[in-house]
Amino acid sequence: MSLSPPLIGPASGSAGLLLAVASAMALAAYASVVVAGGAAAKATRWPRWTLILAWAAQGLALLVDVGGYGLVPHATRFGFAPALSMTIWLVLTVYLVESRFLPLHSVRRVLALLAAVAVLLAWSFPGQARPLASSPLAPLHWVLGLASYGLFGVAVLHAALMNRAEKRLRRQAAAAGGMPLLQLERLTFQFVSAGVGVLTLAILLGWFFTPTWRWDHKTLFAVLGWLVLTGLLVGRRVYGWRGRRATRWLYAGASLLLLSYAGTRFVLEVVLQRASEGRL
Repeated sequence: MSLSPPLIGPASGSAGLLLAVASAMALAAYASVVVAGGAAAKATRWPRWTLILAWAAQGLALLVDVGGYGLVPHATRFGFAPALSMTIWLVLTVYLVESRFLPLHSVRRVLALLAAVAVLLAWSFPGQARPLASSPLAPLHWVLGLASYGLFGVAVLHAALMNRAEKRLRRQAAAAGGMPLLQLERLTFQFVSAGVGVLTLAILLGWFFTPTWRWDHKTLFAVLGWLVLTGLLVGRRVYGWRGRRATRWLYAGASLLLLSYAGTRFVLEVVLQRASEGRL
C-alpha cells in the first residue's frame, strides 16, 4: 500500500459536524460510565444503557470517519487512531453480548475508559484519506485484518480476567462476581483460534491478491505476530500450555499485531509528520 497521501479535498462541513457530535456524545457517555462504576453501577441498569449509547455513538463516528463521508472525491480514511478505536469498539461489541449472560461488571469501567481514550485519539488523529482500492479483494483484506484485531483484543480481555481469577484461587478468595476459570480459559483460546484463522486469510489475501503488497515493517510485524499466536495454539495442543505461559504468548503476539498497523501508522502520521514540520 502506498504511504504517500493522495490529493483529496477536506470533508464537508456537515460530515465534520456529525463526526464531532458523535464523538462528543461517545466521550460524554463513556466518561459517565467511568465515573459511575462501583457498587452503585451494579445495582442499577443505567450504566449498561449508557454504555450502549456510547457504543452506538462511537460506531457512528467510525462510520463517518472511516467511510470518508464528505470527502471529494469519495475515498476512505484510516490511520492508527481509527484502527485502535475500531478494535476497542469490536471488543465492546462482544462484551455487551457476553455481559447479558455472564457477570462481567468488573471490567466495564476499564473498557469505558479505554474506549473514551480511543474516541479522543480518533477525533484528534483521523488518519489519511485514500482513494478507493483498485483490487476488489483489497477491502476484504482490510476487513479481515480489522476483524482479527478485534478477536485478539477480546482474547486479551479474557486472558486478563483469567489471570485475575487464578490469583483469586491462589489466595483462596471467593470467586463470586466473575466467570469460572475453565470457562474463561476455553473462551480465550476460542477467540485466539478464530483470530488466527481470520488473520491467516487476511495475510494470504494480501500476499496473493493485493498488487501493492510488500515486505515492510507492517508486514513483518504482522507475520511475526501470526507466528507467535500460531505457536501458542501449537503449544496448547501439543504441550498443554495454559495459565501464565499461555497468556504471555498471547500478549506478545497481540503486541506485535498492534505494532504491525497501529504502531507503524503512528510513526508515519505523528512522529515523522511532526519531524517533517520541524516540531521534533
